[in-house]
Order: sequence, then C-alpha cells, then structure tokens
Amino acid sequence: MRLAPMRFKEFTWPHNPEVYTVEYRRRVAVHQIPFGPCVMQELGSAYRVLKGEGVFVGEDAYQRFKELAEVFRQEGPGLLVHPVWPAERAYFAALEAVEEPRPDFVRYRFEFWEDGGGCDGGLKEVEEESAGAGSGGPPAGSADGGEQVHTVRKGDTLWAVAGQYGVELAALLRANPQIKNPNRIYPGEAVKVP
Repeated sequence: MRLAPMRFKEFTWPHNPEVYTVEYRRRVAVHQIPFGPCVMQELGSAYRVLKGEGVFVGEDAYQRFKELAEVFRQEGPGLLVHPVWPAERAYFAALEAVEEPRPDFVRYRFEFWEDGGGCDGGLKEVEEESAGAGSGGPPAGSADGGEQVHTVRKGDTLWAVAGQYGVELAALLRANPQIKNPNRIYPGEAVKVP
C-alpha cells in the first residue's frame, strides 16, 4: 500500500519519514493549598505531539533539508497532512540534523505540536463572541477606562488569560475583585484585563 506524502505548509516530503511517534499530552498544574493538600488543575485541553525521523537521500539531500529548515523558521501554525493521522493545524516545534550532513545524505528528526485551540492568537475574542451572540456573556473588547474585557471560555484559566494579554497574574486579580477563588472561573464570566 502506497501512502500519501506528508506535507506541512508549502513543503512536501519527497518520501515519508521512516519513524513516527504520537504522544498524547494534557496540561496539568499542581497547586499547594496553605496548610492543606495539593490540588491538581487541568490547564486546557489535551493535545498530540507528532515526532518523527527520516532521511533525505540523493544529490539534493542537503538542499531538501535547508528547504525544510526554512519552513521551520516561519512563524505560526500550518496544516500538517500526515499519511496516516487526520490533517491538523500544528506548530513546527523542533527540527534537528541527527548526524553530520553530507551532500547526498541527511538524517533528521522533527516534532509537531497539534493546535486544537487556536493557540496562535488567530482566533479573536471579538469574532468569536459576535459569531456566538446570545451566549449570555458580555462581548469582549474595551471597557470604560481603556481596559479590555475577556469572556471566559471552557478550559480557560486566569493564568492563561494573563499570558494571552501579557499581564501579570497579580494585576489581573487586582482588577477583578469579584473573583474570590482564582482557581475557579466559569464560561461566560467577564474578566477585566488592565
């Protein structure tokens, strides 16, 4: 059986990598409660990591590797078309030449991280809310005084919201005194971003 070639963005592998490894990961944090036990918290959804190893062979082997390295240097996710797994938006997370490249032979390793949640910021809060009007939460955007308002989605954490907007978690907590427990925010809740 002949498999379709692997592709990412504009790069198509001349022949598929020899080895694939698929890992399933979940983001989890452990918090120590003062004078109490540890509490574990999920920080968003699970995702897959696709790793592999292959070779480029022939007169243009090193040129092929350089072309793949140029794709790696491009920012943002792209569509990863794998010969076996369903196509996914993914980030090109790592590329490594495993041994000294020769003009006619390059062994390499790669790693892709699945982007199931639009981690690149390509999904704008305003667009999502306008598309889902009537969801009960206030629309995202600017509040009085130049502050932004983030409407919590399923899987959001205050730490992730702070990172998304580039603010300190302590500043986010000060701007939202209505949040009594920073480990519990709910979909539809409005969070002011200073």
